[in-house]
Amino acid sequence: MFIANIKSIFYTSYLAASLMNMSFLSTLLLLAGLLLSHNTHAELFPKHTIDDHQQNVFRGTITPQRAWWDLTHYHLDITVDPSTKTIAGTNTMKYKVLSEKKRLQIELQAPMQLTKATQNGQALAVEQMGYSYFITTTAEQKIGQEYQLVMHFSGIPHEAIRAPWDGGITWSTDEKGNDFIASSCQGLGASIWWPNKDHAYDEPDNGAIISVEVPEHLMDVSNGRLVKVDHNKKAKTKTYHWQVVNPINNYGININIGDYVHFGEQYQGESGQLDMDYYVLRHNIEKAKIQFKDAKRTIEAFEYWFGPYPFYQDSFKLVEAPYLGMEHQSSVTYGNGYQNGYLGRDRSQTGPGMLFDFIIVHETGHEWFANNITHNDIADMWIHESFTNYSESLFLEYHYDKAKAFEYIRGTRLNVQNKKPIIGQYGVHQEGSRDMYDKGGNMLHTIRQVINNDETWRTILRGLNKKFYHGIAETSQIENYISEKSGKNLTKVFDQYLRDIRIPTFEYFTKNGQMQYRWSNIVDGFDMPIKIMINDKEHWLSPNAKWQKMPITDNSSVTVDANFYVNTLNILGN
Repeated sequence: MFIANIKSIFYTSYLAASLMNMSFLSTLLLLAGLLLSHNTHAELFPKHTIDDHQQNVFRGTITPQRAWWDLTHYHLDITVDPSTKTIAGTNTMKYKVLSEKKRLQIELQAPMQLTKATQNGQALAVEQMGYSYFITTTAEQKIGQEYQLVMHFSGIPHEAIRAPWDGGITWSTDEKGNDFIASSCQGLGASIWWPNKDHAYDEPDNGAIISVEVPEHLMDVSNGRLVKVDHNKKAKTKTYHWQVVNPINNYGININIGDYVHFGEQYQGESGQLDMDYYVLRHNIEKAKIQFKDAKRTIEAFEYWFGPYPFYQDSFKLVEAPYLGMEHQSSVTYGNGYQNGYLGRDRSQTGPGMLFDFIIVHETGHEWFANNITHNDIADMWIHESFTNYSESLFLEYHYDKAKAFEYIRGTRLNVQNKKPIIGQYGVHQEGSRDMYDKGGNMLHTIRQVINNDETWRTILRGLNKKFYHGIAETSQIENYISEKSGKNLTKVFDQYLRDIRIPTFEYFTKNGQMQYRWSNIVDGFDMPIKIMINDKEHWLSPNAKWQKMPITDNSSVTVDANFYVNTLNILGN
């Protein structure tokens, strides 16, 4: 398309020069000027340079330019060209007016370029500040009514170097030399490759359509269900149209392009028949038919613990990708090498981690925590990762036994660093520490011990997914729900593990027929009850920061239940 434009400009310049007897040099100068004007992004819209802090505020805040409208639908319609590593197309965005405003905010990160925004066929005024774009809509818009605008964009998107952690587009080839391409953008955000309202608080209420044009020998797999495939014989391309009918978070929308083949099955679940579809590279289908048996087992286990799979209408897909994996809603990506464990090893170093395929179990767990229940601010990403980390243990408990499950999650404590809190800074697009995985999972495991009633705990997990079904949640809402339903005030427990880097220490000593004990290394007011064994007999204590006493037989054996994520210190060492 760009080559055609060059030819057109050159021909026009040549014709003008001939008619006006211009020199060939003048013709070239005119051509250069036209090309520069055609490709200078800065001339498209007024552009303002801002510092990183201001950009993070724009990105992480529900600004006035976001608050006045409610996102209802996306239609992402793009062409992906592997030969040039470019993406070009439109995003038709529908929204409902909540209050009287005219300027709305969207994001598109460089080097992608927003080239035009239109509404009712009319070009809209756009102002760019960093990678945030402020679009002035047309005439007066009525509160409660739905409108749409079209955003045109193109460019060479940021290339992921170490997906999925750094995010972007992965451009690679498979073992047979075919293009193998995928998106992954948690953290960086979907605006790394397409324009959207890039804040987690607002999802498209009515879902999305994802239309992707690819070379004819390749297939695109995206979210939801495949509606149709259009063939363009002249261009030697195909366009795959996928439809999502449920709300979907922005980073969950994905493209996966490769030489895929398909197989599938059905699962009779809590909400009826769930279609489970698998897309893998052609030469891996036999391995996939064996390894992907964990998918059905995972849905079965998590429906027991968390409630019905949240997206029956959009089906469940497991899609091979050229990176480790990601929780794209109804389009879970997989790159674990068709082996159990995490790339063939047990993250817990205890043994049970080799009983399941980590990526299938973990990323599928995100369908409940991340895709069904989505954090309001990226600072609360623990809501996604802590529960999903904990889900690995629940999978083991459901299919094997509690001993293996508990051994596994305790083993993951080896990965905790305790360098900064799990919760990040609000309003500036800043997530917390990576301890949101293993430390967060062990926090939940500890809370389960405090509640001391497995049926209540299961009811809480299922209740969370029902109360916040297809919804957005803040940390305070999750904390309050668990405290309320358990009948225990867990405020200080959450403060200790989410907002502080210290692991509480149970200090004790025995002397003269007494045991004295307390909590140390704690936030103010920490008073979590704990279960200990004295000579193999169970006792529940309620320590706080002050020394407390209880009678004890001399030379008694004292041990703390290992399922509480705490340190233990016998200060006399006897």
